[in-house]
Amino acid sequence: MSSLPQSLAELRRHPQFSEERLTTRRVKDELRDNLIARLRADDAVFPGIVGYDDTVVPQVVNAILSRHNFILLGLRGQAKSRILRALTTLLDPQLPYIAGCEIYDNPYAPLCSHCKQLVKGDAATVSIAYRSPDQRYVEKLATPDVTIADLIGDIDPIKAAKGGHELGSELTVHYGLLPRANRGIFAVNELPDLAGKIQVGLFNIMQEGDIQIKGYPVRLPLDVMLVFSANPEDYTARGKIVTPLKDRIGSEIRTHYPATLQEGMAITGQEAWIERNGHQLQVPDFIREVIEQTAFVAREDKRVDKRSGVSQRLPISAIENVISNAERRAIRVGEKIVVPRVGDIYAAMPAITGKLELEYEGELKGADHVARDLIRAAVARTYDRYFHGNSNLNQVVQWFDLGGEIQLRDSAAAQEMLHQLRGIQGLFDKLSALGLSGKEPGEVLVSAAEFVLEGLYAHKRIGRSEERVFTAGEKQPRREKQNLHEEDEEREIRRQRRPFN
Repeated sequence: MSSLPQSLAELRRHPQFSEERLTTRRVKDELRDNLIARLRADDAVFPGIVGYDDTVVPQVVNAILSRHNFILLGLRGQAKSRILRALTTLLDPQLPYIAGCEIYDNPYAPLCSHCKQLVKGDAATVSIAYRSPDQRYVEKLATPDVTIADLIGDIDPIKAAKGGHELGSELTVHYGLLPRANRGIFAVNELPDLAGKIQVGLFNIMQEGDIQIKGYPVRLPLDVMLVFSANPEDYTARGKIVTPLKDRIGSEIRTHYPATLQEGMAITGQEAWIERNGHQLQVPDFIREVIEQTAFVAREDKRVDKRSGVSQRLPISAIENVISNAERRAIRVGEKIVVPRVGDIYAAMPAITGKLELEYEGELKGADHVARDLIRAAVARTYDRYFHGNSNLNQVVQWFDLGGEIQLRDSAAAQEMLHQLRGIQGLFDKLSALGLSGKEPGEVLVSAAEFVLEGLYAHKRIGRSEERVFTAGEKQPRREKQNLHEEDEEREIRRQRRPFN
């Protein structure tokens, strides 16, 4: 930073910061130029954004190349904010501005009256400061209580009194977030939550560059790129968006959840805190798949609100909780390697239930009940991927049919469980379908064996109690008590209608 020009006089002599470049190249041109350079180099446009290479990213690229303000429409947990923040990687490393300026004025073309007066004087005395890309990104979460003063600014009577200025003068304005994002990117999350009059203030400054603050017209031709995010349900004609603002947003881009299980697992693996200090950790692939599959199943379940969606934060939080439960067990029983089991997924339900918005039917059942069903369905799908048409587990099922019984506690040590599980005929012979040779650590073998039993239970081939005691499956499904009551009532009605002899 010390080699950069520190005064306006030095800046004028520096070839990198020529007047022509800084005056004619606005922030949208800057983003466009740097994006073109990245495309020519065949580099990743937005490193760390997974699953959008053929859908969202090309549309964002088109919006930037078109110099559009744009909005990302999507449900929660679809990386909208992450994409908006990644735009800073397309900004220049340093941007010079007049030191002390509240709106970071261009040294060659200042907007505020104070900076205009400065540049008319001795250029050697005008100090220059620099902003990094991260400093040029301003983000605001829209809430109903946001005011024009928050976003645009307000008249400051104290400034007027101390400086002897008229109230309508620019020198009396206390600038809001949008002017302070001048020569940068201004992002508004959940745009429809802004009050209508605030939205009007936004589109006026987007189009005409002027606003009114408490009745005083203020001209602010800002150099700023505006980006937004919103839920599609709110961003409609009947929703809470002002139509003229919607008309002024150049591109409307839809985000989505991961299309495949592999994409979801890649996102979860990237975002979750998996690598722990202390114990050695090994998370089997089938455990990762069950956790990710839980989110996919939830997005299809009728008891889960589709308008709210199921955030990608569900599997991220869940796998962190699963590992923590396995870590707690390893610490208590003195195991050297931490290996999560299916039982740890059930223990991680607090990380799942909070991510689900339920419909009326789901509310009646309860979040815990729905979460257990989702995990069970996820286990069944994952089990089918490994064992469908590949392994015959009739011998294992027969062991339970002949009276076999085993309890798998998530707090039990691996060696204790291993001794009991080896008593189940044919069970360990089938673990090769999971890619195991049988020579793996006991903790891994126990996790795999438990997954097989949970898969058989998920397909109702064996039974399991709430205490996780695995037993023989019921040959005839037990009737619900409600149905039994209904049959009793019908029987009583028929008896009463029967004619007397």
